[in-house]
Amino acid sequence: MPSGVISSVSRLSIPSSAKSWIEVSPESHFPIQNLPVGVAAIDFEDDSSEIFNCMPIGDFVVNIDMLSQEGLIPEFDGFPLAPWSVFGGQESLREVRRAVFALLEESNSKLRDHAGLREATIHSRANIVPLMPMKVSAFVDFYSGINHASNVGRMFRPDQPPLLPNYRHLPVGYNGRASSVVPSEHDVTRPRGQFKVGDDLLFGPTRELDFELEVGFFVANDSEMGEPISIDEIEDYMLGMVLVNDWSARDVQRWEYQPLGPFLAKSFATSISPWIVSFDALEPFRIAGPGQEPPVLPHLQSSVKGHYDIQLEVGIQTAKMTRPQTICRSNTKHLYWSFIQQLAHQSSNGTPLEIGDLYATGTISGETEDSFGSLLELTWRGQNPLTMGETGETRTFLEDGDTLIMTGWGQAEGYRIGFGEVRTTVEPAPRQ
Repeated sequence: MPSGVISSVSRLSIPSSAKSWIEVSPESHFPIQNLPVGVAAIDFEDDSSEIFNCMPIGDFVVNIDMLSQEGLIPEFDGFPLAPWSVFGGQESLREVRRAVFALLEESNSKLRDHAGLREATIHSRANIVPLMPMKVSAFVDFYSGINHASNVGRMFRPDQPPLLPNYRHLPVGYNGRASSVVPSEHDVTRPRGQFKVGDDLLFGPTRELDFELEVGFFVANDSEMGEPISIDEIEDYMLGMVLVNDWSARDVQRWEYQPLGPFLAKSFATSISPWIVSFDALEPFRIAGPGQEPPVLPHLQSSVKGHYDIQLEVGIQTAKMTRPQTICRSNTKHLYWSFIQQLAHQSSNGTPLEIGDLYATGTISGETEDSFGSLLELTWRGQNPLTMGETGETRTFLEDGDTLIMTGWGQAEGYRIGFGEVRTTVEPAPRQ
């Protein structure tokens, strides 16, 4: 086991009864039990600005760089941190969360009763701009949502079984583009590509811009090339989870994906939520996954519960609307392949894992039409347009000016562990 890796038996568990002296609504995604990590920018009245590592709690963020500098939490190697790619893995994350929890717990007066330090270290989330929480070293997108895979098979291969023969034997995936992973609030420009209309081959802005409802996780530690990691140890390499919108240009994808798979149709943008939620915080929502038939090969067999009960929602707000309309409600429990199996499969051929690798699940669709995780499915390839109740507009795919909002949370008794939002507006393709 590499330096910095800590066994999963040492997870940090914050009691469900714990409260902070910072007021937190029961509906907030960020109670004291969560304490995810991220990077933010803030502008001050004197025209200065600052980029800092932080943890959200309720409607606020706590500047953990300054907490360390002021001696309120222990000094950690790497402070002040470059975005979390030099963080040091699960052990450091646990130590930071443990120290900040103790400082924010309702009976601790050290920061609570020090007005000057409170003002310097705690900021309203309304006044900060979340940035990329980690430098992405590589991006992989899996295809682990079995309902989505089945729906796509029914659409495009109606005379064949919906799932291809390999689907139930391995987590299908492809290598995406790390350089185009962006945080929430980063607008996405409509991409250009080749596509066919009838018999005509065209090049221009995609006419079928779509979202994909996914979650993803960051890798916490490096591994050695040529040394696979067993599925029993793979959790020690997983740092935390984010929401993922892996944008798709469906018309471009249909033309280019055979025989090697997506290229320009997927590489133009992937949006993620700005807070890395630790797997420790998500532990209360672990569940057993679906039965896998036929049984998977031994290197993909896990003895632990590897799935999660996390509620997911997607909304659209057009330029004419005053509020978003929810168009999808799904759940991570619909994944066929667990996060553990996905990463174990990646490592099984000796691929070296690196801190900052991002792995996404693929589209997470439920079994009902209102739980489908893409417009491709929600409109069934454009045959059943969605109607926006406020304005009467219809959508088969996204139009310029549309804002797409994803959110997700695990619901516990009295609190929830959430991810915030991935909110992105579609900008028109630049003129040529």
